[in-house]
Amino acid sequence: MNEVRSADLAALIAAVRADLTPCPPLPDGRGGTWKLFLVAGTSLLAEGWRERVSRFELAGDPGAIEPTVRAACAKLRLAVVWESPADVIPLPAGAEERARPVLPAVAGAGDGLVVRHFDPYSVVLRLVARGDEPDYVVALEYLKRGWVDLAHLETLLADVLPRFTNETLAQDPAEFRRKFRGLRQLLDRSSYLLHTRPGLGEAR
Repeated sequence: MNEVRSADLAALIAAVRADLTPCPPLPDGRGGTWKLFLVAGTSLLAEGWRERVSRFELAGDPGAIEPTVRAACAKLRLAVVWESPADVIPLPAGAEERARPVLPAVAGAGDGLVVRHFDPYSVVLRLVARGDEPDYVVALEYLKRGWVDLAHLETLLADVLPRFTNETLAQDPAEFRRKFRGLRQLLDRSSYLLHTRPGLGEAR
């Protein structure tokens, strides 16, 4: 499978809308909606900050939506990883409220499916927890674009760290702090380069 682009993402979302089983109604009788979240590099792609990525990273409600997304990806020959940050880390408080809208040109329109960017703070913490170099690069983009404020991220980190050893995937808090320092160093170095070499951080 080849790299994927924003047009592929729009086509995937349209295919999911067409094939998705209706969501069960809410307790008050109103029609329910499935939620599909863009994660990490997929968010950068949807916002036009990347021209292409190797695969889609998506998350969403359990039930019908995941198999529908996987079936649509298989039909369109698009690579996908289905993983929520909640599968990797305990989510910081307010994660649901911090989900961001997706550009209409990508998300499309229609009832039954809501498409959002997953909470950027949760995504950055998840990327740091994994700690690969490409993850740091994506996390740095969230910071540079103003989706994540470093001071607020550190506040949320203080809330999340005590829960690392007994929720989701176990990880040594000291190891996570070391990885987080790596992100800060990368951010400092990037800021220095932007001041000394203007235009270096512009989107391509």
